[in-house]
Amino acid sequence: MILEIQGVSKRYNKNKYGLRDFSLKIEKGILGLLGPNGAGKSTLLKMIATLSKPTTGIISLNKNNIVKDADFMRRRIGFLPQDFGVYPNLNAYEFLEYLAAMKGIGGKGIRSRITQLLEGVNLMEAAHRPIGSYSGGMKQRIGIAQALLNKPKVLIFDEPTVGLDPEERLRFRNLITDLANDCIVILSSHIVSDIDSIANKVAVMKEGGLLHYGSQAEIIEQVEGKVFEEMIAPEDLSAFKVDHLLVSTTRKEGQILVRFITEKPTRQCIEKTPSLEDAYLFLTQKSFKNI
Repeated sequence: MILEIQGVSKRYNKNKYGLRDFSLKIEKGILGLLGPNGAGKSTLLKMIATLSKPTTGIISLNKNNIVKDADFMRRRIGFLPQDFGVYPNLNAYEFLEYLAAMKGIGGKGIRSRITQLLEGVNLMEAAHRPIGSYSGGMKQRIGIAQALLNKPKVLIFDEPTVGLDPEERLRFRNLITDLANDCIVILSSHIVSDIDSIANKVAVMKEGGLLHYGSQAEIIEQVEGKVFEEMIAPEDLSAFKVDHLLVSTTRKEGQILVRFITEKPTRQCIEKTPSLEDAYLFLTQKSFKNI
């Protein structure tokens, strides 16, 4: 299974682009799509899901142009959008059976399939309650279940862990890791920890363009030798922020331990092993000159 995005742009008016000349080749496994708000992640995902058409460019799945033949992708895709909605008066079984019918999925096995999915997202105890009584995290989990109804070959999750507690996030990551053996999974988030524990490949986006694509190790290489920590006085923090790309701060015994990125370290700082979050901040804070 190969998903190819070739020179795709989404233009809204003369001066506004959601995506510009974006190209990426995605194969089986988990792709983590990282970028700040407004980077174009949701725009890209909606075009892959055939909910929106590119202004220019081609998107193809196994060499089938899904811009021209949207049904080819729709039969093979599962999608959890960022703004997923539910029918509050239906219970989980009724809701998923309705969506299955909408997707053309039926037959004797659909009830057991739904039970399997509800068990996977830990909703069996609430399966017969109206969805309107669910918490935000529970509604998100029913959204994950509906994305898996048709045993998709391409799975797209746009900010899927919003509203999930740490235990639910772990369950979601385990579920997605298992699914990735048989399909393409695209996981979009601005939360780096959602990506770094499971993604095989990472694409970093900004302002509608692709900043960097590769394995986590290849992304992290961008900040090798540039990540440091140093203790500073609290009153020096504001000035420090002006001259350094700050990753994090931790208060310790009246001082502040700052983790930061620089190409010009001082003698007082200590070099640290870089992380995906360090690399993400470094790439997205640099000026992007291709747009």
